Amino acid sequence: MTNHYPPVAPDPLPRPAVVQRWDRLTFVHWRYDPAVVQRILPTGLEVDTFDGEAWVALVPFEMQRVRPPWGPAVPYLTTFPETNIRTYVRGPDGGRGVWFSSLEITRILSVGVARSVFHVPYTWARMRIDERGDELGYVSQRLWPAPRGARSRVIVRPRGPAEATPLLEFLTNRWSAYTTDHAGRVLRAPVAHEPWPLRNADLTALDQDLVEAAGLPTPTGEPLVHYSPGVSARVGWARPV
Repeated sequence: MTNHYPPVAPDPLPRPAVVQRWDRLTFVHWRYDPAVVQRILPTGLEVDTFDGEAWVALVPFEMQRVRPPWGPAVPYLTTFPETNIRTYVRGPDGGRGVWFSSLEITRILSVGVARSVFHVPYTWARMRIDERGDELGYVSQRLWPAPRGARSRVIVRPRGPAEATPLLEFLTNRWSAYTTDHAGRVLRAPVAHEPWPLRNADLTALDQDLVEAAGLPTPTGEPLVHYSPGVSARVGWARPV
C-alpha cells in the first residue's frame, strides 16, 4: 500500500527556489466537515480527509533567514513572525499537500514578492512572539488586505515528545503546497525538510478570527495542539500541474 504521508520528502530538492527555517512553530488543528472546507477551495483541488474528516490548522511560528540558495539572508527582510491558516488537499496530479487560505507576515515588501512571484496569499500584519517561562505566546493582527483587523492570540505550553500516529502523519508529513495563479491554474510547489521534531502542547489561551476570515465557520470542539522547535526547509518553484 502506498504511504501518502512519508516522514521524509520523496524529493530532497537539491536545487530549491528558496531555503528557510521554520522556528518555534505551533500547530492548532480542528476537525471540519469536508463539504464545508471544500467550498473555500479553488477549482481543481479536493479536500483530503482522515477517517472522513477534514482538518484546518492555525499555525504561528517564526520564519528565519528566507533566501535564495545562492544568496545571503538580510536579517530584517528575511526573519519575521508568520501565522497561516491551512488545510489539506489532493491535487489534480494525484498529489497530496497543503493549501493556504492566508499567511500573515510582518514585512510588506515580502508580501508583494510572495503574491506576485510565488502566487501565495500572503497578508501584511502586526505580530510578535513572546516566551515567558515554559509558555510561548503568538499575537497577530492583519493590516492589509481585507478583512483588516483579523487577529489571533495563541498561548501554548509545550510538553513531552508526541507519539507518531497515522493522524499526526496525515497532518504534518506534507511535501507539497498547492496554490493557483492569476489565470486560475493549479500550481504545485514541492517542499523538503527533515522529519518534524514534534511535542505535545497545552493550549492555555486562544482568541482568533483568522479561520472565519478564511470563509470557514467558527471552529468547535477541542483542538489538537502540537509544538515543534523547528526545521530547515527547502521550497521549489510553483509549477502548473
